[in-house]
Amino acid sequence: MHKIKLYLCLVYFLLLTAYSYGQQKNICISEELSNNSDKLKVKLGIKWSNQIWNFKFGDYKVVGSKTGWKTSKEKSNFFGSKAETEIKYDFAFRLTNKLADTAIVRASKNVSVGEIRSFELFDGFFIGDDEVLSQTSFFISHIRLSNQKEGVWTLVLAKSYHKDLDSEEIAFLQNEERTIIIAEVSSRECSGDKQQFPALGFEFIENDKAIGAVQYAGRGAFGYNKNMVWLKSDLDENFKLVLAAAMAALMEIRGPDYLEQMYFGNDED
Repeated sequence: MHKIKLYLCLVYFLLLTAYSYGQQKNICISEELSNNSDKLKVKLGIKWSNQIWNFKFGDYKVVGSKTGWKTSKEKSNFFGSKAETEIKYDFAFRLTNKLADTAIVRASKNVSVGEIRSFELFDGFFIGDDEVLSQTSFFISHIRLSNQKEGVWTLVLAKSYHKDLDSEEIAFLQNEERTIIIAEVSSRECSGDKQQFPALGFEFIENDKAIGAVQYAGRGAFGYNKNMVWLKSDLDENFKLVLAAAMAALMEIRGPDYLEQMYFGNDED
């Protein structure tokens, strides 16, 4: 029976992949960015237990990283019908470019989920419902360049949900002088794509103009390892390095673990 289920799942995924062929395979980005950018394929490399993914794209590569333990704490009432869960994940890494300059990145992600759960009155008989009441996700990263003594960029990606309130979401990259808005994009915006698993990513926008983009999932059920980066060609090299570092941080928190939870389980972000 297990082999039959596995076979049916494989057939299902192959059909999804076949349907995807010839459709919009990458995220939808602005035409101006597409025509005036360097498009870079991302190699994930190897991920050891205490390191982030060993990203490499174009002249940019991770040359050192360290992760803290991913911790999870849960509080619940006596019956376990109400629970609050907190998840925390910290990491740091260094990203270099062709000029041997380095971006030094420190990041932290915090997720809090409040939910009600059904209660097993006796074997096989449950009362109540399973429902997420609230969820917040806050990711912050600080980026500093080794060739600049002053100036730190801050990357923020935050979401909040409450069943009785409107959801809120903010995402930006900012220093003392500039603010870059980060918008979530997929392969649907420009093609009417109705694929169950679209390509997913972010577009970086400054003064209403796209200056870069990152794709952390390709189209189809096998979207892992289809990461892409677009960097506007005429940007300053230091600024490109900042953008590349921010994109690497986003790819880390939206990596295969995140996609697996989003597609096949509960999404923690």
